[in-house]
Amino acid sequence: MNQRYRTIWISDVHLGTAGCQAAFLLDFLRHHESDTLYLVGDIIDGWQLKKSWYWKQGHNDVVQKVLRKARKGTRVIYVPGNHDEAARQYAGLDFGGIAIRSEAEHRTADGKRLLVIHGDEFDGVIQHAKWLAYVGDSLYTLILGLNRHYNWLRHKLGRPYWSLSQYLKHKVKNAVNFISDFEHILAAEARRRGYDGVVCGHIHKAEVKDIDGIVYGNCGDWVESLSALVEHHDGTLEVVHWTQQAGDSLPQSIAANLVPPAPIPTEVETCAS
Repeated sequence: MNQRYRTIWISDVHLGTAGCQAAFLLDFLRHHESDTLYLVGDIIDGWQLKKSWYWKQGHNDVVQKVLRKARKGTRVIYVPGNHDEAARQYAGLDFGGIAIRSEAEHRTADGKRLLVIHGDEFDGVIQHAKWLAYVGDSLYTLILGLNRHYNWLRHKLGRPYWSLSQYLKHKVKNAVNFISDFEHILAAEARRRGYDGVVCGHIHKAEVKDIDGIVYGNCGDWVESLSALVEHHDGTLEVVHWTQQAGDSLPQSIAANLVPPAPIPTEVETCAS
């Protein structure tokens, strides 16, 4: 199932949290190569790591895999988000072959200019009521705990991964409205700045679509949707959901460790947005 694309965008990995599905991401990175790899924010969850240290070997393996890709010639561009905002002070610098930028411009094979940005700058809660974001994250963490138990049971029954947390979130009317508003705001910003489209993360909702003539792409996340945005060599953009693409070929040694029956957390872990 090895694939090579012109470009891959991933975001919202949230390394450093129990909700991070590092095993899936590592498997995805092993099977996919690209000329350019964009890390579109919230790769490492600094919010959570400030509260308590959570760092499994799989999280370290993901970091090492990205660094290895950079050493072997993949152009890696890291656009920090709100959870890894500490890295924004290094925007404009390169470390270990990884270029850190506050935002980036990507030109597709068919000539479209895309703004690459995490997107939290256009989230009113993050900008004006950060305390509310923390409260929301605590509730979200409880849902993720249920999600891990639910998928552990599904795995025992021989069923594939399915995100209960994502399903619940996108069934809530206010959440759906927020996502719609966010998408249109990002598309409008791209238009205002003269771009043909925008690629972002932040809201954990993988999507590629046209909004009033502007290309809108969201890479999703590696907590719920386990998705990435890719560009084919003709410039076509596509969302890849790794659990759907891998199917039964996903190594059982990986699948068995994706959703351990750990206790549902009661401490706040932040990875909602």
